[in-house]
Amino acid sequence: MTAPTLFTPLQLGALQLPNRMVMAPLTRSRAQQPGDIPGEMNARYYAQRASAGLIVSEATQISRQGQGYAFTPGIYSDAQVAGWKIVTDAVHAAGGHMAMQLWHVGRISHHLLQQDGQAPVAPSALRSDTGESFVVLPDEGPKRVPCDMPRALETAEIPGIIADYRRAAERALQAGFDLLELHSANGYLLQQFLATNANQRTDQYGGSLENRARIVLEAIDALIAVAGANRVGVRISPHFNRHDIQDAQTEEIHLYLAQEFNRRGIAYIHIAEPDWAGGPALTDEFRKKLRAAYAGRIIVCGNYTLESAEARLASGLADAVAFGRPFIANPDLVARFQQGAALNKPNPATFYGGGEAGYTDYPSLDATPATV
Repeated sequence: MTAPTLFTPLQLGALQLPNRMVMAPLTRSRAQQPGDIPGEMNARYYAQRASAGLIVSEATQISRQGQGYAFTPGIYSDAQVAGWKIVTDAVHAAGGHMAMQLWHVGRISHHLLQQDGQAPVAPSALRSDTGESFVVLPDEGPKRVPCDMPRALETAEIPGIIADYRRAAERALQAGFDLLELHSANGYLLQQFLATNANQRTDQYGGSLENRARIVLEAIDALIAVAGANRVGVRISPHFNRHDIQDAQTEEIHLYLAQEFNRRGIAYIHIAEPDWAGGPALTDEFRKKLRAAYAGRIIVCGNYTLESAEARLASGLADAVAFGRPFIANPDLVARFQQGAALNKPNPATFYGGGEAGYTDYPSLDATPATV
């Protein structure tokens, strides 16, 4: 049988995707203020990229407590739901599909972003020494600052976190999203529970591998209860090494999770590969073990080119490939790859915050070149 290519269709849970190119979740910090609400500008941005087989939204906080960066959108207010509905309507009108990535940053936050200036929360009261938050300082304006010392979540508080995931899932469906993606990667709250150096708990959420994985599975089960397993995916990042995340059992715990995800029949696992952030490259041995543990679809993401993406699909160790920065600068990335056309270069100075510049004004092949 001929190996699939990026341009062949894919059944992903409840969705039939026209191609295997996924737009990765990309924090752009352009939600409307006050209220961290998506709007018309965000709708234009996403709709421009609707030729992707699937768009995964920028990470979206499930609660005020879950926010770690200024100007990132939420999904916990009615206004945010209405704003995201503008986005999904535009993407669907352009023929696209969209998943919402549900996010809680845990300790990667600052009291200026928290309700009533409270401390961020985490599995244990361990600060991320290298982590940064993005806040609006009263006298200096927007600025990156060191994360605050978090407080450890009480055992009795964790069901409330799971309830936040459930409510966020309900709101995401109300907002018109086709799929839900649980963010259990990149050193945020759920991966903080997984990591041995960030989780020093002695209750049922700490210690053993199964205990540390418990909150991830409870969150997945909450999403499944709302949307059904065939509309739920999860993002993981084995060997991720930023935000002071270190875990000697990272492969073991992620393989355990993969088996549990398989048992639940979720639609996909989305792997944020660690080498883009300075971590070690995932080995073929680990990829094969993951494939053996999980029978669903596997999406990979991390500095892929057209050529390396096609090779990964041909290996049989992935079913789709997500692209981040190439989609920032190339709204028509699918067409450019199909035609072998040159790619626009992204401008890092406009990645976070701002307006249309560097957001909706990157030119398509059939458009007049824009200044970016």
